[in-house]
Amino acid sequence: MASLPASERRAFALKINRHSSADIRRHFSGVSHGSLPHHRNSYSASGSICFNIPQSYEAVEPVDLDEFLMSQLRSGDAELMQELGEFPDDDLELELVERECRTLRPSVPEEGVELDPHVRDCVQSYTQPWLVVSRRSQGYGWIAYSERTDANRVLQRQTFESDVEPDKQEQVEKSPSLPALCDDTTRTTLTCSDFNLRALQPDRRVESLLRFSSPEELDRFNQEARNSNRYGELFGLYPPIDEEDAVAIRPIPDCPKEHFGQRILVRCQTIKFEIDIEPFFATMALYDLKEKKKISENFHLDMNSDQMKGFLRAHTPNTDASTLARSAVFSISYPSPDIYLVVKIEKVLQQGEIGDCAEPYMILKESDTTKNRDKLEKLRNQAEGFCQRLGRYRMPFAFATVNIMSAINSTLERETSDTDSINGRSSMEKKGLPRRNSDRFNVMEDNYILSGFKPALTTCTLIKQEGERLSDEDLFKFLADIKRSSGQRRVKIIPGFLRLEVSPVPETVPGCLSPELIPVKPVSEKNPRAVKEVLEFPSSEVYVPHNIYRNLLYVYPLRLNLTNRLTSARNITVKIQFMSGEDPSSVMPVIFGKSSGPEFLQEVYTPVTYHNRSPDFYDEIKIQLPARLTEKHHLLFTFYHISCQQKQNQTGSVEALIGYSWLPLLNNDRLQTGQQCLPIILDKLPVNYSLHSPEKLPAQVPPVKWLENHKGLFSLELQAVSSVQAQDKHLERFFTLCHALEGKTIFPIRVGDEKISENMFEHELKLSIISLSSSGLEPLVLFLHQVLDKLFRLIMQPMVIAGQTANLAQIAFESVVSVVNSLHNSQELAKDHQGRNCLLATYLYFVFRLPDTQHEIHTTGTGGLMAHPESRYSTLTRATATTVGFMLLQSRIRSSSNPDIPAPQSPEDAEVNNILGKGLNHPGSRISTAVNISNTSQSSSTRPTNRKLFHEELALQMVVSTGVCRENVYKYAWFFFEVLVKSMSQHVSQLDKKAVSRRNRFSDRFKDDITTIVNVVTAEIGNILVKQQKELEQAEKVNISLAFFLYDLMSLMDRGFVFQLVKNYCNQMAAKSVNMSTLISMRLEFLRVLCSHEHYLNLSLFFSSPASAPASPSPSTSSQTSSLCSFQDHKIAAMFDLSQDFKQRHYLTGLLLTELSTALDMESEGGRVQQKAINATYSLLCAHDLDQRCSRPEVKAKIAALYLPLVGIIIDSINYLDFTVSDSRGGKGKSGGPEEDPDSITPINQSVALAIAGNPFNTLARNALASMASVTGKTSNMLTAETSRNLLMCFLWIIKNADQNLIQRWTVDIPSSQLSRLLELLTICISCFEYRGKQSSDKVSTQALQKSQQAKARLEEALLGGIGARGQMMKRVGGNDRTLGQRENLRWRKDLTQWRQTNDRQDKSKAELDQEAIISGNLATETNIIVLDLLEMIVQAVPLADCKDNVVGGVLKVLLHSLTCNQSTTFLSHCFSTLRALIVKNFSRVKMQVTMSLASLVGKSSDIHEEYLRRSFRTILAYAEEDTEMQSTQLPSQVDELLRNLNSILSDTVKMKEFQKDPEMLMDLMYRIAKGYQTSPDLRLTWLQNMAEKHNGRKCFTESAMCLVHAAALVAEYLSMLEDHKYLPVGSVTFQNISPNVLEESAVSDDILSPDEDGVCSGRYFTENGLVGLLEQAAELFSNGGLYEAVNEVYKVIVPILEAHRDFRKLASTHDKLQRAFENIIQKGHKRMFGTYFRVGFYGCKFGDLDEQEFIYKEPGITHLPEISHRLENFYSQCFGDGVLEMIKDSTPVDRKKLNPNKVYIQITYVEPYFDDYEMKDRLTNFEKNFNLRRFMYTTPFTKSGRPRGELNEQYKRKTILTTMHAFPYIKTRINVIQKEEFDLTPIEVAIEDMQKKTRELAEATHREKPDAVMLQMVLQGSVTATVNQGPLEVAQVFLNEIPADPKLFRHHNKLRLCFKEFILRCGEAVEKNKQLITPDQKEYQQEMKKNYNKLRENLRPMLERKIPELYKPIIKPRIENRDSFKRQSLRRTQDENS
Repeated sequence: MASLPASERRAFALKINRHSSADIRRHFSGVSHGSLPHHRNSYSASGSICFNIPQSYEAVEPVDLDEFLMSQLRSGDAELMQELGEFPDDDLELELVERECRTLRPSVPEEGVELDPHVRDCVQSYTQPWLVVSRRSQGYGWIAYSERTDANRVLQRQTFESDVEPDKQEQVEKSPSLPALCDDTTRTTLTCSDFNLRALQPDRRVESLLRFSSPEELDRFNQEARNSNRYGELFGLYPPIDEEDAVAIRPIPDCPKEHFGQRILVRCQTIKFEIDIEPFFATMALYDLKEKKKISENFHLDMNSDQMKGFLRAHTPNTDASTLARSAVFSISYPSPDIYLVVKIEKVLQQGEIGDCAEPYMILKESDTTKNRDKLEKLRNQAEGFCQRLGRYRMPFAFATVNIMSAINSTLERETSDTDSINGRSSMEKKGLPRRNSDRFNVMEDNYILSGFKPALTTCTLIKQEGERLSDEDLFKFLADIKRSSGQRRVKIIPGFLRLEVSPVPETVPGCLSPELIPVKPVSEKNPRAVKEVLEFPSSEVYVPHNIYRNLLYVYPLRLNLTNRLTSARNITVKIQFMSGEDPSSVMPVIFGKSSGPEFLQEVYTPVTYHNRSPDFYDEIKIQLPARLTEKHHLLFTFYHISCQQKQNQTGSVEALIGYSWLPLLNNDRLQTGQQCLPIILDKLPVNYSLHSPEKLPAQVPPVKWLENHKGLFSLELQAVSSVQAQDKHLERFFTLCHALEGKTIFPIRVGDEKISENMFEHELKLSIISLSSSGLEPLVLFLHQVLDKLFRLIMQPMVIAGQTANLAQIAFESVVSVVNSLHNSQELAKDHQGRNCLLATYLYFVFRLPDTQHEIHTTGTGGLMAHPESRYSTLTRATATTVGFMLLQSRIRSSSNPDIPAPQSPEDAEVNNILGKGLNHPGSRISTAVNISNTSQSSSTRPTNRKLFHEELALQMVVSTGVCRENVYKYAWFFFEVLVKSMSQHVSQLDKKAVSRRNRFSDRFKDDITTIVNVVTAEIGNILVKQQKELEQAEKVNISLAFFLYDLMSLMDRGFVFQLVKNYCNQMAAKSVNMSTLISMRLEFLRVLCSHEHYLNLSLFFSSPASAPASPSPSTSSQTSSLCSFQDHKIAAMFDLSQDFKQRHYLTGLLLTELSTALDMESEGGRVQQKAINATYSLLCAHDLDQRCSRPEVKAKIAALYLPLVGIIIDSINYLDFTVSDSRGGKGKSGGPEEDPDSITPINQSVALAIAGNPFNTLARNALASMASVTGKTSNMLTAETSRNLLMCFLWIIKNADQNLIQRWTVDIPSSQLSRLLELLTICISCFEYRGKQSSDKVSTQALQKSQQAKARLEEALLGGIGARGQMMKRVGGNDRTLGQRENLRWRKDLTQWRQTNDRQDKSKAELDQEAIISGNLATETNIIVLDLLEMIVQAVPLADCKDNVVGGVLKVLLHSLTCNQSTTFLSHCFSTLRALIVKNFSRVKMQVTMSLASLVGKSSDIHEEYLRRSFRTILAYAEEDTEMQSTQLPSQVDELLRNLNSILSDTVKMKEFQKDPEMLMDLMYRIAKGYQTSPDLRLTWLQNMAEKHNGRKCFTESAMCLVHAAALVAEYLSMLEDHKYLPVGSVTFQNISPNVLEESAVSDDILSPDEDGVCSGRYFTENGLVGLLEQAAELFSNGGLYEAVNEVYKVIVPILEAHRDFRKLASTHDKLQRAFENIIQKGHKRMFGTYFRVGFYGCKFGDLDEQEFIYKEPGITHLPEISHRLENFYSQCFGDGVLEMIKDSTPVDRKKLNPNKVYIQITYVEPYFDDYEMKDRLTNFEKNFNLRRFMYTTPFTKSGRPRGELNEQYKRKTILTTMHAFPYIKTRINVIQKEEFDLTPIEVAIEDMQKKTRELAEATHREKPDAVMLQMVLQGSVTATVNQGPLEVAQVFLNEIPADPKLFRHHNKLRLCFKEFILRCGEAVEKNKQLITPDQKEYQQEMKKNYNKLRENLRPMLERKIPELYKPIIKPRIENRDSFKRQSLRRTQDENS
């Protein structure tokens, strides 16, 4: 089938009957049993018409792979197989990958505490290693793409002529000189050689050229030369295809990591006041004004000197290094312009309001020391006293604010050159958050990229803090105020400043501590000052699962209200402690310290506001929560009044107790968070107070005193940041109940505020599982790993509850489905390009492990689970792809396997039920029992038989799921597939591989389930395609998931089983009524994934392909021929066919090639499917080529043999290839040179085929290709240039790597039509991979400059906002590309290969461009050498086969075509060697061919350098003379004669060159050269064709056609001598009707034309087909020239030949063309413009030959005299210089005597065709009056006095009639005048002519079909208005007033009178006609006209009525009189001029 030509194959496909789907399904084993009761219509629901699916498209029964390997494997194959990796052993291995810990030690709970089960699980989940399933051979194949960096290793720069700078010698343009035609000798010896070759110096001799004794030796030497220095991997030189097609890349998810936003480092440099008298303390935090939220914890620091710290020594027993930090790393997840860094400054408490304390700072200055020394000293002492006494209490003092964005922007470098700094590579540059932007962020989010800025120094003013404005609300008001007014109004500034440095976070920060104060790696050796990471409180949700143990509580005291209290408590502080019991000793040191003190404290005090009874607090207390919280843990608050002033004789405490309050941390086992308002107890705390909250404290004895009657007075807020506390009631309930299952549970258990008894437990557990979906998205994501782990455990764990076995598997499975669904549906969460939710993908890849082996994995140290350090991330080379939107699918299928759910029986449902019904009786029957393993021996060695296996349970749940759950299972099938695969991998890793065969690893029941799942998923995909076109994207994603599932199963299960699944899939898809292109597209993507398997080659049994032909026993050179002949041919040809056997054995390859073949034969819209199919094949071969495992030539030959059918497919698809020469960098096709202009492509492209010798029109390679296209007939589904190149690349790769003998035998085998297509294909290859030159790369530099400026502008825009969040997100993900937006379409590999796409061009460096030029140069060289290798194989095989005569010609065409392309010196040397070898073998035919070829070449090409040709002639001569061996033979003399001929042709050409600018002269010269070859028909034909091409180039189509008619006549003469067939033309006579000129061609005498002579008339045109070809081209040209009547005449000659050949197809098209020609005559008949003719005379001896020559020139229609005059004047002025040429303006005869001998003159006159009256009878039509013209006339007015013009009665006129040598149109556009005759008209005859003309005009204007009023009025006015000078009236008065005296004039007088009578009649008609045509406003005009007419008639009447009596006498007898006057003999002078 594959070998049929494409057109027949398509016809064949159409003949196949449409089967009903049921019939097709019946053939698909495993899918349905028995016929289905319905027949589906052949229209799908969506209305798209179904296509007939070709039989060949059906997937065949696969080979049983594992069986084959066991039984049929040969030893050599096994070795080959092992080379490609451990096969068929396992590819998968489980690795435990230690998780990366950022910190020095992982964050874990304190030791020695027994943990809650939930906390224990969380901690375990945060510390256990990842479990990753990796593939051993993953690094090969596909992934090799991304490591294509080695191509530079051995690339040598290829030298191309186009890259070599030419010498800068300007060629002076020679003006044409005329001596070539003046000197008579040249004219006679036009074709003789007038140039002595021997005078030239030959080229240097090529060594060893004459050395070879035999052609075989020469071939061997050439082959060795070609094979040296070749580049191994062809694809390494070619850009990878666009990764839109890279479906086979399954992105590896990102490793789970702790979440960080964008990070900045803030370093406090100074806090400086005017005076320095006391210590200060600062607190920094970030606030988001827009969200009104504090978005970071506090960072405490101080800049105090040691002296100041000394003031406080009493209160700080020790200072930990971590508290000395002055720099902090802040993280910002959602950057915005409203984020402020707020620095609050406190001082030690002292007496007085804040204002009083600040006063000294306002008025004193340190600089005025002399004046203020005493004051300062006093203040310092005072401060020291306060510090010692009140050092532990603080008071607010001042604050400062910084807008983060403006601080950064102030220094942002906006230069695009510094790429790294723009999109910096700092650690801060994070990927986009794993959430989409919700609307509220899209204004500002992401427009602020906080990276890459230069460190910014910010100096802030210090603002005095107001005592009553301490709360966060006050702060936000202040910030809003600043933002609004941008000035700082109504605030008091304290002199001094705060200086901060804001910078991007470097890669490593030495001395950095995490928020838990654990050192971050790397820890530096030195002990630098600590830098703290400040914990972020993101302004909006962050969806990243917890990854480290973190358990922090933040306490925010808000306000205390004691206004009603009568006591004097005014300076209030709160002491806060974290207690683990009520005893004072149980206070816990878990409160994080502030600056310059201990790391952890037992208590903290809030700052004091002086004399304020209801103070606001602003402090933040950070607490490390214990891992195990009990009900005894609580916060204790103690309220004090602080006496600031020391009273006399008071030594006691400064604190006066006010009261207590407390807050238990757990409420119903839940951590208390949020706002609280606590009452305050006076006196002392009661016993067991901590067990109750203060509001609910039961009545005590004695009663407790409450402040203000137990009213809530103290407000505070608690906020937990914990990765163990879920803080979501649904999750907490779920976790609690799950842990209750673990045993050791005492019922009833308490959950929240309810108690659950044992018999309610199962119900509550199920409820909690179901309500998981109600939990918030953020908490669900944060605890995603724990939730999924628990649910998977529930699926597996049969539970005994209250003595009953409860099965939670189904409900847990449904909950998993629901979680998966909600994560996919969330707009906030990212998905990868396959629509997989990134969080789930990460979970599966890194976290998921078998529920029951959780602990085993930890303990297995030595087994299969040990992690190999080196292969740890072996799989991470796969690309991480960008997010792609995901469409959701509402599938309508319900499973009828659940009898409770009614299902409407649509055909699809029936199909699904059928699938499901097979092999399972009832859903309940299998669910609750543990599955037994069928193979007992197997089970004994692996595990106890009664244990459930997770993968079996999961598959079962998938099969029996129903309703919405089922819908979602198949919608998000990828997730369940990956869970299955990972659990199966773990299962396999625990098996004893030796004991259990691959077949028995999984139970039959499980295999049934898998089959069902695959079938159902396939059915789902098909249903979407048929019914829901909108969901196409969904179907594509499910399709790819399914493919990856089978891909993974290949590594786990029996391969034969998986192949059956593949077959089922393919046939089930084909059975759907899906439109063919969608079907192929789906199957292709599916197959691409399978073929990307690392063992794809082994799976395809590549080693069993017969890579080489059976060798002959003795493989010597001589025996090669015998081995070729002995081999059975049909076997080899079959290897190139996509046969049934091939498809079975090489299963995946067969399927892929079937898709490709079907796609290429399909008419598709836009070629998308073809492109997909080709790119799939291309990627696959590329992967093999770059796979290190396949580098050995033998392996590559085997692989190439696997793809041999592809060669057949490509040859069949040749018609679809686009051979526009495409840029080698993957740009779109651009053909070079003028061919872009459609006009410059000649219309003669249908030349019968291509030949260099006889072929007239296609020298230019690309036109040649275009003409091929027209011969083969382009079809509608042309491939794009790039896709064509990809397909050709596959072809070349196979040819390069396949076994050469095999290919050679195949070329002998194939029919010649196929061989010629192969050669055509090679020609296309050469064009497609042509080197485009470095120059094209160098143009780039100027554009690069503009690009960088645009980039700069774009960057500014991006930084200042305005592109929108989504665009920015894309850009941020895009990474560090120079121009932010450019990377959107370039994903993974492009930047890893050395190729970048063309649109990336502008920003490449010179070096990159250079590298690219080297690569494309090597690609061009390598592809051309591969073509050369194949050509050599073909030629060397030729002698062994008969009838391959045309092969050498075809090979030569390809070689010559390669020489017209841009080639490297490497290739050229090989190519010339091949050409020499070819000529050696075929020398007998060379002589004539070379002569004709040269003639053809020089005739057409305008840029032949004759000096090079002459030098090569001289060199050949030298070799002929030096070759001693040959001197005795005739060869030297033959060579001599040949070279003389060639040289003479060359000389003609040189002459032609001089007249390139004068087309007429050039054509004359070519005409004469052609005439000189009348004795050599081949050469004459060639020159006629050359002339045709020249005419064609000038758009002289008629002349071009005439040249071809002459050529055809020449051929006809030859054919009529050779054979006498009635249907053939009888020589040139037959062509007379087309043109009488053709008879010239019959002047060839028989003795000259002897067809037997070797090489004479052997061209392709000297055949019947050649004749038809020439005439068809002529007909087309006539048609282009508008001479449709001639088309008919031409076809009259063709039709009999076609009839004789019974060529009805051609006859049909011929009559079609004839019909078009006749229709054109009807439509355009009188509108056609034929030529305009001029007589041109040359005078002056400087013209040489041309002197006194007269020509008729034919110019295009409507050419005005000035145009031709101007053209000739310009040209000849250039020839002779200025002032030499004069144009004669009139047409009077030229008098030689009056001319200046030093000048030259040209006279140009307009002439008209002239016919005698008798001729006019035959020349009726417009065409006839313009065809076959030989006589022309012009008129010259004169008077006897010598003036040209005079009065009417003295005005004479001379008519001159010229006759030309040939009739127009001819094969040239100017023809010599050979005869001239003149006659004069007397004045009255002139008057008669004028009046006749006027009358004619009037008649025409009046009787037109569509009268034109304006035209009529113009003619009429000229006739009847009296004022017209020399008008009709005046003529009548001059000639008719009196009867003339001379009787000879009587007749003239009478004739004029009759003319006037007719004239006046016509005027009357015209006036009447005008009356009908006028508009109303012209009535007056009409009356005037009528009046004038009447007046004229009256004036003329007397003259018209007067007759000459003599003329009207009665006739008595005939008078015989010699009427000279009529013959005008008296006035005629005849002058014959024969030239």
